[in-house]
Amino acid sequence: MDSSMEGTAGGGVDAEADPLPGGAPEEASAGTVTAAGTGDERVAVPPTSLSPSRAGDFMQCPLLYRFRVIDRLPERPSEAATRGTLVHAVLERLFDAPAAERTAPRARALVPGQWDRLRESRPEVVELFADDPEGERLSRWLGEAERLVERWFTLEDPTRLEPAERELFVEAELESGLRLRGIIDRVDVAPTGEVRIVDYKTGKAPRPEYAEGALFQMKFYALVVWRLKNVVPRRLQLVYLGSGDVLTYDPVLADLERVERKLLALWEAIRRATESGEWRPRPTKLCGWCDHQAHCPEFGGTPPPYPLPVRVAESAVVPQGRMGPD
Repeated sequence: MDSSMEGTAGGGVDAEADPLPGGAPEEASAGTVTAAGTGDERVAVPPTSLSPSRAGDFMQCPLLYRFRVIDRLPERPSEAATRGTLVHAVLERLFDAPAAERTAPRARALVPGQWDRLRESRPEVVELFADDPEGERLSRWLGEAERLVERWFTLEDPTRLEPAERELFVEAELESGLRLRGIIDRVDVAPTGEVRIVDYKTGKAPRPEYAEGALFQMKFYALVVWRLKNVVPRRLQLVYLGSGDVLTYDPVLADLERVERKLLALWEAIRRATESGEWRPRPTKLCGWCDHQAHCPEFGGTPPPYPLPVRVAESAVVPQGRMGPD
């Protein structure tokens, strides 16, 4: 697959490099904003769209969704997520070079410069290595990023690829009025028009029994592309750099229709929680990695006062769909 796809790339937005706490640029219209003329008073604004990451948050724990989207509580950067952002940036920039020059040494050489760029755009990531004055831990961390980048060359051959889009922002509005938004790592389009959606993961591939959960994000993107272009993507491809695996799935229309029904039910649950203010925690083993334990009742914490008044946002005229910069 090496031709082109309508639409423009997402303005160089790095995957996982979102400017808002919780990683939610596509939810920028949701949450809390400072009221006019005040310094502290906050006014609640109900969510207006859904992304794969925020859908995943709500399914994992409704209270986590509230903390990230409604309260926008700050979260500390992590080494793993920041490394993912760095690796995504390198793989995106590599395709700026002519095909013959897309080599592993060139990709590895991009790591330091992209790290400098990331520090400039997101100064908070510098805190990760504040206790590393000699730079030893940073050096190991950068070395891990380089190894992940090199492993990609054992899974795909970039000299034979000409992506139609990289870091592509997509948005579509369903008949219900729900807006779906996200950023796709890479879109390949064959000369015959077949579409392949590719996502890079810097972790390890899930066990087979968990593969369906991993594919949810990809089916979400496939649904958006179908609603925008009336084309069902031929292939969904997850590239796991942490374990050197490639997971593929060829969707059919029935898959996308099921995902749409699931998202509509999910959005209805989010709407009810937004109006009632009842966001229940859902304890799992993932709680150990949550930044918000101090505010979570499951850990003896108290959530911030629910921002009031809460009112359903007035419907606005929005485009039926977009593919390109946010």
